[in-house]
Amino acid sequence: SCMQHRLVVRNASSLQILQLYTCLDQIQYIEWSSDSQFILCAMYKRGIVQVWSLEQPDWHCKIDEGSAGLVASCWSPDGRHILNTTEFHLRITVWSLCTKSVSYIKYPKACQQGVAFTKDGRYMAVVERRDCKDFISIFVCRNWQLLRHFDTETQDLFGIEWAPNGCVLAAWDTCLEYKVLLYSLDGRLLSSFRAYEWPLGVKAIAWSPSSQFLAIGSFDEKVRILNHVTWKKITELDHPAIIANKKTIVYKEVEKSSTVDTERLSFPPTRALASSLFSTQSKYDISQVPVSLQYIKPVADRANPKVGVGMLAFSADNCFLATKNDNIPNAVWIWDIRKLKLSVVLEQLCTIQCFQWDPCQPRLAVCTGTSRVYLWSPAGCVVVRVPGEGDFQIMSLSWHSSGDSMLLLSKDNFCVCYLETEEV
Repeated sequence: SCMQHRLVVRNASSLQILQLYTCLDQIQYIEWSSDSQFILCAMYKRGIVQVWSLEQPDWHCKIDEGSAGLVASCWSPDGRHILNTTEFHLRITVWSLCTKSVSYIKYPKACQQGVAFTKDGRYMAVVERRDCKDFISIFVCRNWQLLRHFDTETQDLFGIEWAPNGCVLAAWDTCLEYKVLLYSLDGRLLSSFRAYEWPLGVKAIAWSPSSQFLAIGSFDEKVRILNHVTWKKITELDHPAIIANKKTIVYKEVEKSSTVDTERLSFPPTRALASSLFSTQSKYDISQVPVSLQYIKPVADRANPKVGVGMLAFSADNCFLATKNDNIPNAVWIWDIRKLKLSVVLEQLCTIQCFQWDPCQPRLAVCTGTSRVYLWSPAGCVVVRVPGEGDFQIMSLSWHSSGDSMLLLSKDNFCVCYLETEEV
């Protein structure tokens, strides 16, 4: 974690401080190397990146982009090269920590996801913009040599993402043009998908961990799933405001005030009693279908309308897909991919801020900007309140790679939630 210009490294299980580093300016971005040996700290305002070694605290590295400026920084998959994107996206500079050599990649495009690495770390794809046309360059990460360079059939390419097996690269156009393109490693166009023509198009995509499915969330409040054999649509998943299917389980969050025994009241009240007097408890009830969900009609004359499916993620075992329709901001939809049917809907009291799957088992964690975290698994739902003084509003969360703990983040604080290791 970072506080202003200080970087604090803690033990994940005990939260004891292991190292404390002081940077030259306020830290705006931090990232671990893939082997957890180094930590990158980016200070975009000054155009500087500092790298710290966990094994050798006295070792240090400073990369100064000078007048070129800095807008983004990240590690390469080998954890020994740093990729810096300069201001105005003039170039990407690849710095080697081992040989101190420098490589340059020209004309990177400023888009949502313009750089993507394969899961095995062997290849990197970069979106480029030259002469008002979109291109994709594929590099070998071992020596940063150009493997393929090809143009794309897009108006304004918005993002790219590799399939987990590293064989297919998905590229999608701006929301004004519904187009998803699928390329092979050698730059061949395998398929092109367009669901409709004129309304707003693609909002988000997600690969299944097995690379068998590509889920596409669209502004028309639907998710379309493509298969990996023909790259054709196999189903459409709707997000209606009324859940009518009796096979769908709807968990509704309900809130109630704590009841306190009047005989225990004292003045002045103890801290624990005062906390219980003014706190509310939350739990899930199973609603009887049909259920009407809270639907918000988007404002048509404003930019970035809250409409369509903008969040979607597959579970680690490929069995479930979680989605959120921005028109129905308080609901998480969980689909059974084996049956291609809606399995569960979680209806929360507040807007969904973030959800993420356990990396080891089908268990979904959800936060809504309150002091509670919500967990769903095929066995059921549970609500966990973060203990502590004050209002800890959870804005985002992140699972540990082992699945036995979770990092909960508020605006100014963080806490770690440890889960039972044995399955219930």
